[in-house]
Amino acid sequence: MMRLAIATLRRHRGAYAGTFVAALLAVALLAGGGLLLYSVLTAKPPADRFAATSAVVAGEREISLETVTTKHKKEGKTKVKRKVKTERLTGAGTLPADLAGRLAAVPGVTGAVADYAFPVQATTTDGRALRGADDAPVVGHGWASATLTPYTLRDGQQPGPGTAVIDADLAARGHLTIGAGLLVTTRTGTRTVRVGGIAAPAGRDGLPAQGALFLADADVAAVSGLPGPTAVGIFGAADLAQVRAAAGAADVLTGADRVRGDLPGALPDYIGPISIFGFVIGITAFAAVFVLTGTVTLSVRQRLRELALLRAIGATPRQLRRILGLENVVLAAVAGLLAAPLGVLFAEVVAARFQSLGAVPAQFEVRANVPVLLLAAAAGILVTFGAARIAGRRAVRIAPTQALVETATAPTGGLTVRLLTALVTTAGAVAVLTFVPLDGPFGMGMSFISTALLLCAVAAVGPLLVRLLTTVVARPFGLAGLVARAEYRRISAVAVPLVLMFAINTVMLLNGALSTRLAGQEQVARQAPATAQVVGAGGLPLSTVRRLTELPGVTGAAAQLPTRVIVAQGGKPEDYQAQGILVTGTDAALDLGVIAGGLTTDGFGASSALVRQYGWRIGDIVPLWLADGQQQRLRLSMVYGRARGFGDLVIPADLVAAHDPRGLVRTVGLRYTQGTDERIRAEFPGLRLTPTLDAAPPGDASNQQGAWELMVVISLGFTAIGVVNTFAIAATARRREYADLRLIGATTPQLHRLAGAEAVVTVLVGLLLGAAVTGVVVGAFSVAQDGVLRVFVEPVTYAAMAGGVAALGLIAGFLPTRLMLRRRALASRV
Repeated sequence: MMRLAIATLRRHRGAYAGTFVAALLAVALLAGGGLLLYSVLTAKPPADRFAATSAVVAGEREISLETVTTKHKKEGKTKVKRKVKTERLTGAGTLPADLAGRLAAVPGVTGAVADYAFPVQATTTDGRALRGADDAPVVGHGWASATLTPYTLRDGQQPGPGTAVIDADLAARGHLTIGAGLLVTTRTGTRTVRVGGIAAPAGRDGLPAQGALFLADADVAAVSGLPGPTAVGIFGAADLAQVRAAAGAADVLTGADRVRGDLPGALPDYIGPISIFGFVIGITAFAAVFVLTGTVTLSVRQRLRELALLRAIGATPRQLRRILGLENVVLAAVAGLLAAPLGVLFAEVVAARFQSLGAVPAQFEVRANVPVLLLAAAAGILVTFGAARIAGRRAVRIAPTQALVETATAPTGGLTVRLLTALVTTAGAVAVLTFVPLDGPFGMGMSFISTALLLCAVAAVGPLLVRLLTTVVARPFGLAGLVARAEYRRISAVAVPLVLMFAINTVMLLNGALSTRLAGQEQVARQAPATAQVVGAGGLPLSTVRRLTELPGVTGAAAQLPTRVIVAQGGKPEDYQAQGILVTGTDAALDLGVIAGGLTTDGFGASSALVRQYGWRIGDIVPLWLADGQQQRLRLSMVYGRARGFGDLVIPADLVAAHDPRGLVRTVGLRYTQGTDERIRAEFPGLRLTPTLDAAPPGDASNQQGAWELMVVISLGFTAIGVVNTFAIAATARRREYADLRLIGATTPQLHRLAGAEAVVTVLVGLLLGAAVTGVVVGAFSVAQDGVLRVFVEPVTYAAMAGGVAALGLIAGFLPTRLMLRRRALASRV
C-alpha cells in the first residue's frame, strides 16, 4: 500500500504541489510559533549577580495564596483539597536589617552580606541618561554587595561620601572617567555624586541585563529609602536547614535559583512575551489548520475520476481511504523535514521585530529545540492525515460509473453533521461575545476566538451559504454565473480561504485600532483640565513634585506615579496596572470620569470594569498587595470610567512611593496663571513643560498597536499564500473542462473572460461572508467598549483590506488559468 501511495505521488506531482506547499508553510509556522513560546517559557536570566555566593536569602518576590476546600463524603470521610496560586511582584520585599548578622552566626557560614538593591535614574551633568547594554536599567547597591558577584575595582577607589563606583560598561557608554559628575535620582530625591571608581565583574565590563552603581554603605539607606536589605548573600558551606531556621519566613535560594533574589526590575520580564507568543502560536495554528484542511479537501476532490476508476477495478472504500491517508502522510512528512529550518528562521525574524517594538526584552534569544520541531511536524502530519480522512469519507464512496462521465461528482451526505457543527460553533461565538467582558484585558483575545468559531461555522456550511449567495451574486455574469451556480461546491472551497484572510485580519486590525483610539481619546479627556504636562528625564521624586506645585501661580496639580497592584479573588491573585495620585490646589488638573465617590488620602479608586468584575461597592475594605508585597487594606472611595492607558486602580502617591522601589512620578498635570510657565522653566531647567494639547500619546499604546499589526502581517502573509495556493489547485483541476470547451469552439479570450468572471463571483462571495463575520465581531467588541455600535471603525483600513483581498483573489483566480491556456496543446483526456 505504501509503494502504491508513493507511486501515486510521483505520478501526480503537479496535483500534490499545492498540498505540499500548504503543509510546508503550516509546519513552518507551527514550528516557529512553538520555538518562540518554548524559548520564552524556558528563558533564563543572562547573568547571576550572586554567582560568588553559596546561597541567597531573599525577601518576597511573589504573592502566594492558598485555598483550602473540604468535602464531606459518605461514611464520615473528609477530603481536603489545597490549591496554591501565585503572582509575581514588580518590586522586592525587604528583610530585617539585622538578618545578615544572625545569618553570619550560623555554623559554617563564613560571611553574610546584606544587599540593598534599588532602581536608579542616573544622568550625566549635560543631561544624557545613563543606561546599560540593550537599554538595561541601572541598579544601585551598597559597596559591600560588590563581593556577591564579585565586582572588583579597575580604577579609582571605593565609594565614600558624595562619590560612587560604576561598572566599566556604564563608564564606556557614558564616556565617563574618574571625577565625572552624575545626577542620581531615586524615590527619595536627586543627588549629585562624583565618579570615584570604575569596577567590573571577572571577564566582562558589566552584567548584560543591568548596569551597576555602588554607593557607600552608610549612604544606601538614605538614598534608596529601603528599611532593610532586599537580599542577603551567604558564603560558606553551611547546613541549609540551619540557614532556613535563621532566615525564618524568607526564601533561601541555592544553585540556579539564586538569581531570583535579584531586584525584579533588574531581570528581563518575560510575562508579557509569554502572552504575545501564545497569541502568535494561536493565530498561526488556527490559520495553518484552516488552510491546510481546505487545501487537502480540494486536492481530494480533484481526484474523483481517479478514485472512481480505482473503484471500477475492484478497490474498496477502505483501501482508498488508506491510500489517501498514506499519500498525505508521506507528503506532510517530507514537508515537515524541509519546514524545520524555515520555522527557525520565522522565529528569529518575528522575535527581532518584537524586540524592536519593545514588546520583548532585548536579551531574549530563540532557542532551537528538536522536540518542538518534531511536534510541529507531527501536528502537520496529523492535520493532513485527518483532513484526508475526512475529505475521503465521502469521496471514496463514489460510484465506479463516475469514471465514465465527463464530470465526476462526490456523493452527497453529511448535511446533518455540517449543520450541527455550524450550530455548535456559532453558539460558542455568541456565548463568547455575550458573556465574556470584551472591555477587559482579554477582550482582544476573546474577539479572535469568536472570529475563529464563526469561521469554523462558515467552513462547515460553506457550500450551503455559497449556494444561496451565488443565486444572487452570479446572475449578472451570464454563462460564468451559470457555471458558478452549478459548481457551488468548488466556489465554496476557493471562497472560504478568502473569508479567513479577510475576517481574521480585519478583526484584529480594526479592534486594535479601536482600542488605541479609545485609549487616546480617554487620555485627552483625562488631561483636558490641565494647562500643561510636566515630565522629567526618567521620572521625578515626590519631593521635587511638591516643590513644583508650591510655586506661586500654580493653582492645581495632579501627579501620576505608575505602579502595579495585586488584587485577589477566590484565592487567585491578579496583577493590575495602577497609578499613585497626588492632587494639590483648588483647580482640577485631572479628570478620571468619576462615576461615584471621590479620591481620598486613605482610600483607593477603581475602574468601573474592575468594580464590576470583583463586585465591589463604595465603602468596601479591600486588601491590596503593593509592589514590595506589603498588604494594605484600603477603603474603596471612588469609581471612575477613564481607565484605558491609565490603570484600573488609583491609590495615594505617598503609599506608592513608600512601597514601589522605583517610586518616581511619570507626569504632572498643572493648572497655572499666566506667566507661571516661565517661572517653572527658570527654577526647574531640567523639566520639560508641554501644553496639554501638544502632549504626546503614551508610547506603550503605539507599541501595542505595532505588535498587533505585526501579528496581522504574519497571519496575512500565510493566508494570502493559502489563497493563491487554493486558486491554483482549483484551476489545475479544470484542465479537462477547458480542453473540452476548446474542442467545441471556445476561443482563448472567451475562456479568459469566463475565468475572470468566475473569479469575480468567488471574490464577491468571499468578501460578503467575511464582511458578515467581521461585522458581528467588531460590532460586539465596539459596543462592549463604549456602547457605540461600529462596524467599519476605520473606513480606510477596512477598504484597504477589502481591496487587497479582492485584488489578490482576482489575480489568483485569473493568472493560473491564463498560464494554463497559453499552452499550445491542451489535452482533452487526462
